[in-house]
Amino acid sequence: MAVDLFDLTGRRALVTGSSQGIGLALAHGLSAAGAEIVLNGRDETKLARAESAIAGSRRLAFDVTDHAAARAAVDRFEAEIGPIDILVNNAGMQHRAPLEEFPDEAFQRLLQTNIASVFNVGQACARHMIGRRAGKIINIASVQSALARPSIAPYTATKGAVANLTKGMATDWAKRGLQVNAIAPGYFDTPLNAALVADPAFSAWLEKRTPAGRWGKVEELVGACIFLASAASSFVNGHVLYVDGGITASL
Repeated sequence: MAVDLFDLTGRRALVTGSSQGIGLALAHGLSAAGAEIVLNGRDETKLARAESAIAGSRRLAFDVTDHAAARAAVDRFEAEIGPIDILVNNAGMQHRAPLEEFPDEAFQRLLQTNIASVFNVGQACARHMIGRRAGKIINIASVQSALARPSIAPYTATKGAVANLTKGMATDWAKRGLQVNAIAPGYFDTPLNAALVADPAFSAWLEKRTPAGRWGKVEELVGACIFLASAASSFVNGHVLYVDGGITASL
């Protein structure tokens, strides 16, 4: 049956930054589709709470911005527990400031958290996936991969890089049996956007600017993630799937 193409039973998925927000929602969704979930984050308390909420999940705590730590953690997990079949590179951060006053230290943190982490964990997992000639990598990009707004130019640069790194990963690894794609969320009600959600003027602007006329709900990203993680997307590679209520389609 066609629905079987979306079944993730017997697959194991590592979701970075999965203690809250989009990462946690995707972890729940992949679990509901049958996958065993491996949670990652830096806050042990939040991770423990997420683990207790997702049956059969486990934690793999490491700093995604540390290349050596990511490789060691993934290598150890593969050797001691088993294969990671699906990677969702979700870890990310935001910092808002006028570009002419943007702190260098914040810019460096954005580069490490939003771009280097995708390379670090993606490479660590791909080395094992290549040996099996099978694997799914899903990077979380953004509407800011294609658009920009005031006060977030460095974030926009990092998400543009995630979109192009996704294409580069697919170009290198598709012939090795991997599918590497990205999901580009629009404006979703998450902890990362809490300040914007609380701003009536911004919400009013967003509702007018977005054809769907509202903020997205994190659960609305789950279908795209299951599709890209499953056999249903076996010939989809290097694609950036916008889930944005139409904001990138309309002026």
